[in-house]
Amino acid sequence: MTAVPALNIQGLRKSFGKTEIIRGVDLTIGRQERHAVIGPNGAGKSTLFNLITGRFPPTGGKVSLHGKDLSGLAPFQINRLGLSRSFQITNIFPKMSVFENVRCSLLWARGYRYSFWNMVSKSRDLSEAADAILDQINLSDRRELPAGVLSYAEQRALEIGITIAGGADVIMLDEPTAGMSHSETDYIVDLIRRVTENKTLIMVEHDMGVVFGLADRISVLVYGEIIATGRPEEVRANPKVQEAYLGAALEAEH
Repeated sequence: MTAVPALNIQGLRKSFGKTEIIRGVDLTIGRQERHAVIGPNGAGKSTLFNLITGRFPPTGGKVSLHGKDLSGLAPFQINRLGLSRSFQITNIFPKMSVFENVRCSLLWARGYRYSFWNMVSKSRDLSEAADAILDQINLSDRRELPAGVLSYAEQRALEIGITIAGGADVIMLDEPTAGMSHSETDYIVDLIRRVTENKTLIMVEHDMGVVFGLADRISVLVYGEIIATGRPEEVRANPKVQEAYLGAALEAEH
């Protein structure tokens, strides 16, 4: 019996008025695969992410998560089925402590639903789970600091911690290393590799070093269409990819 993929996209389309942004995307991503989506600016990568996660309704086609059709589901419903994402712009509560940010992200998955704060603060299990995530993302020593005073790389690490806190097994990261120095990028790549072990990772990323270092397979999106999907070495050698995107992108890295 063929294993059900983590994510299956069939004939996905998205138009805004008369402008078609996503033009019939077909893509299958296996369980525990690390998959990168690359392409030039304006290719439709963030729109594709927004379609998968329910932020935009598709014009056509469908997305399935572990075999379940996601059509018509709201983002929070898709999240509860086991898919979680981060955004290009860091999305945290800057005035709350690092610990409180992580604890908030654990509430629904831990069954607290609409609990009052004074009840949450007394939960030893919840605090221990939050501390375990802080340890996993190397932010235990920042536990009591307001999240807004963290460095940029630390804020991105915190957001990744928030993304994994609900226990999702499909993690989507939108440009996780954007705007980082080489040392910050190395820190985040190591973090991503550790926290997504035994999970499915789907990421949009412009840094080709990150892409080729992390991804099992790569899809190249150009003008709303996937022109190639394959292992990193296959994509690197693909003449269509070289012409449309990859040659210029690799040159920009040097």
